[in-house]
Amino acid sequence: MIYLDQAATSFPKPPEVVQAMTECMTEYAANPGRGGHALSKRADNMIVQAREQLADFFGFDQPERVCFTANATGALNQAIKGFSFNEGDHVLTTSYEHNSVRRPLEYMKKTSGIEVDYINLETTEEFDVEAFCNAVRPSTKMIIVSHGSNLTGKIIPIDEIGKIAREQGITFLVDASQTAGIIPIHMEQMSVDLLAFPGHKGLLGPQGTGVLMVSKAVELNPIYHGGTGSSSELVDQPLKYPERLESGTVNTPGIAGLLAGLHAVKKMGLHKIRMHELHLTEHLINGLKEINYVKVYGPNKERLGVIPFTIEGIDAQEIAIILDQHYEIAVRAGLHCTPLGHETIGTSTTGAVRLSVGPYNTIDEINKTIQAVEEIVEGYFG
Repeated sequence: MIYLDQAATSFPKPPEVVQAMTECMTEYAANPGRGGHALSKRADNMIVQAREQLADFFGFDQPERVCFTANATGALNQAIKGFSFNEGDHVLTTSYEHNSVRRPLEYMKKTSGIEVDYINLETTEEFDVEAFCNAVRPSTKMIIVSHGSNLTGKIIPIDEIGKIAREQGITFLVDASQTAGIIPIHMEQMSVDLLAFPGHKGLLGPQGTGVLMVSKAVELNPIYHGGTGSSSELVDQPLKYPERLESGTVNTPGIAGLLAGLHAVKKMGLHKIRMHELHLTEHLINGLKEINYVKVYGPNKERLGVIPFTIEGIDAQEIAIILDQHYEIAVRAGLHCTPLGHETIGTSTTGAVRLSVGPYNTIDEINKTIQAVEEIVEGYFG
């Protein structure tokens, strides 16, 4: 099987991730922070280590405010629904956002009366910082951007947007679902207040893991309430982080795997991962553009290893099925949980086939994929 669905979840996982999770499950999978016995302490020490190393990796000096969630969706919901919005407050975001941002915002529009602008990023190469800045209102309380589009691979300059937000006292939330573990992110230097990402994509960890990093400039109301392992005498949720946002038992084996995935990423090196994915992406795009009836979407310059394409007259789902069943190539087809993004690039009615590469994909796999698309086109058009 050639796996080109890395934007959904990374595969295969590094062997050390499997080893770390197995070790946890067989040696110390007790409840962290919920007991004074040796196994609970060992589990808790691993969780603390994961917080510290993730904080360091993302340029964040408050590891106690590294909060674990089940996925990036959970992190984004906590960041958006837990923010103290008032009626009439304004949120500025983009047309490339995932439904994990759009749906919570639409929910907040209905329940809290906030106003939201989805700035159309169009299909231009450069991000129009000035136009984005001009869309800020006096009532703007939050700016939310996806650092990298899961549809087109477009990369947004979060350092420039962060500067705008910091200068105007606006909370800045970054969805790093497609970039964490691939592109360097430094929260302090980029003026990021809230950083959300999954553990199972670029960080090469297991599914069921996510993170929300919350700077001290922001206080969030928890969207879940319950046991936190401490301050049990309190009727209300503790104010102390991370307990404030972490009710219930965290995914100890998953976090052990995420920590191992982080180690694997650091061992490979972000620059090496990025250059490898760019090389595969460029080769794949060049090959697809040589095939008649194929249209490739997304930036021509620097981008993520996410490549959507369509074949004129052929349903995207049908292409994905053929690639899977006849060529054993795993891809994604459809609207990719970003309907506004498809409106932006003009594929709302057709959807698109998405190819996405990772650190373990090879140039040979890319060549076989290009050949497979060529054969599909030849089979339909002769």
